[in-house]
Amino acid sequence: MVSTRSAAQASPARRAVPWARAGALLAVVLIVDRITKHLVVTGIPIGAVHRLVPGIELVHIQNNGVAFGFLSSGGAPVLVLVVAALLALVVFFVRRPTRRGLWIPTGLLVGGAIGNLIDRLSGGSVTDFIKLPLWPAFNVSDMAITFGVLSLLYVLEGPRRHSEPDGD
Repeated sequence: MVSTRSAAQASPARRAVPWARAGALLAVVLIVDRITKHLVVTGIPIGAVHRLVPGIELVHIQNNGVAFGFLSSGGAPVLVLVVAALLALVVFFVRRPTRRGLWIPTGLLVGGAIGNLIDRLSGGSVTDFIKLPLWPAFNVSDMAITFGVLSLLYVLEGPRRHSEPDGD
């Protein structure tokens, strides 16, 4: 039997599961991001390039932009927009934590944003280290943000089950 209760009426235990999942994913993103950035900062001089496999290089670049170095001269307005977008996502998650799969983009986006924010606050720029042909260097937080945006689009616009509009 399918429950017709809204997300607001969901049991506290049912509402806690997506929070735990989002928190765990956020923690994984942060841990992997911090470890990889530490390895790069301590092991690769700024500007150095190491060929990992054909088409993928490890580099050490410090950037002032958002994901993939874009909007490097955006300054405070870009930061305000990023914070506003994250705040909107968190508010949406707070209001609908049991929406199917919403914990994934929430964990990825918040974890990625915090990972890059830690860099900005501690050193004024973000450490990037993965370089693909014809693409700016990026890091684990940038990947989490990218996959977070894609998964958010899927959660919001992808196929929906009519019987469980807000399930896990």
